[in-house]
Amino acid sequence: MPIDAAKATGAEPRTGEIAWSNKDVILYHLGLGAGTPATGADELRYTYEKNLHVLPTFATVAGTKVGGSLSALPGIDINLRAVLHGGQEIVVHNPLPAKAKGVKATSRVSNVYDKGKAAVIVLESSAELEDGTKLYDSRAEIFVRGEGGFGGERGPVTKIDVPERPADHTIDVPTSADQALLYRLSGDWNPLHADPDFAKAAGFDTPILHGLCSYGLTLKAVVDNVLGGDVSRVKRYRTKFAGIFFPGETMRIRVWEEDGKLLINTSAVERDDAIVLSDTVVEYSA
Repeated sequence: MPIDAAKATGAEPRTGEIAWSNKDVILYHLGLGAGTPATGADELRYTYEKNLHVLPTFATVAGTKVGGSLSALPGIDINLRAVLHGGQEIVVHNPLPAKAKGVKATSRVSNVYDKGKAAVIVLESSAELEDGTKLYDSRAEIFVRGEGGFGGERGPVTKIDVPERPADHTIDVPTSADQALLYRLSGDWNPLHADPDFAKAAGFDTPILHGLCSYGLTLKAVVDNVLGGDVSRVKRYRTKFAGIFFPGETMRIRVWEEDGKLLINTSAVERDDAIVLSDTVVEYSA
């Protein structure tokens, strides 16, 4: 059986030390499309080591070395062609520093849900500095086609409806044709995002953009246009990956301010606003 849910969830958490530098942070931001215009003050805060700001979504690439690849986790033996990112959540306890070493990172499989024709693997991770300062907790839902039907729980259903009124903010963000090639340098080497033959075998016309790139790009747009450019205001950010996005398309980000939260959906302009991210919420400080 490719997925042994009991073995996967019963395994000891993986713990290790991670580190990053200004270069890692800047490369991640460039992968999200930061740096246009190159000399603009609002962009330099993401691309220049002087007074470098760190988007909280950097956490999604900072701790990957500890979690390891999915196929290396106990109880999980799957084909990468069947894997899609289903959802992501980050809870920010303290702002991420621009560079750090000796960061203690922990990762574990907390649940494996049975969706019938697919399985959803839930990966939880956390990180704290050497002095014990907690940085973040994160939760990733990995959708694996063809691996359901093992009799497990279906898992919770969360649905967020945006208000039935025009968005308070609409932000269009162009992406480049090489966006996925640049983003993957931050550590997600899945060939689905680079190899045309691999993408076609997985059912896509061409390589698609990483879901986590869309996730980070969306938060950057929200921080820049709604939160005054202040990355430290983000406290929680979660989404569902509802559709695909092709590098070179324009990402449209609609934001509703509701009950002290930001409700968001993200779509692809050139494909009649096909939804890319749904059920998206940013909780923030005043």
